[in-house]
Amino acid sequence: MKTVEVLEGGLASTIQDIGRSGYQAEGFPVSGAIDIMAHRIANMLVGNDDDAATLELCMLGPKLRFACRTFIAVAGGESQPFLDGRPISLNKVYSVKKGSTLSFKPMSAGRYGYLAVAGGGFLTGLVLGSRSTTVRLGLGGFKGRRLQEGDRLPINECYKMASLHFRELTSKKKNRSAKNAEIRFIKGPQWNLFTSEAQTNFCKNFFSISQQADRMGYRLMGSRLSVPKINMLSEGTVLGNVQVTREGLPIVLLTDRQTTGGYPVIATVIAVDLGKLVQLNSQQQIHFKKVSLDEARSELVKQADELEKFRLFLKEYRYHYPIGPARKGAQKLKVLLNEKG
Repeated sequence: MKTVEVLEGGLASTIQDIGRSGYQAEGFPVSGAIDIMAHRIANMLVGNDDDAATLELCMLGPKLRFACRTFIAVAGGESQPFLDGRPISLNKVYSVKKGSTLSFKPMSAGRYGYLAVAGGGFLTGLVLGSRSTTVRLGLGGFKGRRLQEGDRLPINECYKMASLHFRELTSKKKNRSAKNAEIRFIKGPQWNLFTSEAQTNFCKNFFSISQQADRMGYRLMGSRLSVPKINMLSEGTVLGNVQVTREGLPIVLLTDRQTTGGYPVIATVIAVDLGKLVQLNSQQQIHFKKVSLDEARSELVKQADELEKFRLFLKEYRYHYPIGPARKGAQKLKVLLNEKG
């Protein structure tokens, strides 16, 4: 087994996969990639399964040196990766030689990005069926912590990649720097315990992300909500739950959240909008919009269909390896016509 050497650790780089589901009752957070769609796209591009471990970079990525040949893809927030000093694009597969280095500029928009390597991803040890890092418990990933200079991450060597030329996601670019962001939610379990005024204010007012924002949750700033005067027993938490503290400020619970909580939950952010939420910065304003459970399900199905369409696109070209400029041009033209049609 070969390795990737960490030359610089970056700001908060960790190994993540889709998380360790099924252990919240025992007190273990699910963890996993905070922007699961970006994680999946990066893996899909290099031919990995969804549950292959990626390297999650936060704001400023690490500097790495590869001890073997492989193929890589970077997805997520708008960082600028450099392969051997040359800028490369997001959402596209690149061939990496033995001794190649990969580095990143700080993100211009977004917070989290994902580096996938072909051949099954980063092969750190499994803990409760997952390679995800939970830093506060020292669990999983690489020694249960953020990456540091001198770490060596195990990977498989990979020599070939079918249809390399077409392994690129060319969908419409997301506007991650927009001033306002609409985040949709369904009613939380304690929604009806909040006054109609608090419910209206939650939907009507704008919120921003405070400096107290990490993988456990994003504490929001804005107009304070009136809190129900009730004594609650602790209950299980769900990804995207919006708790309201005694001070009347919302907290959106994320992947490293505690397994139980005692604050009333006014809302739950729908799954398809979580990726948008976690990539926002503190200057952007959040506007919450209530949707029905059926609408939330419909949006999730639509997202899954789009992902499957991209998976089938890659599979189609797997057996049509481009030979020469004419073949490449013809296949590119076919892609463009399909997009317009």
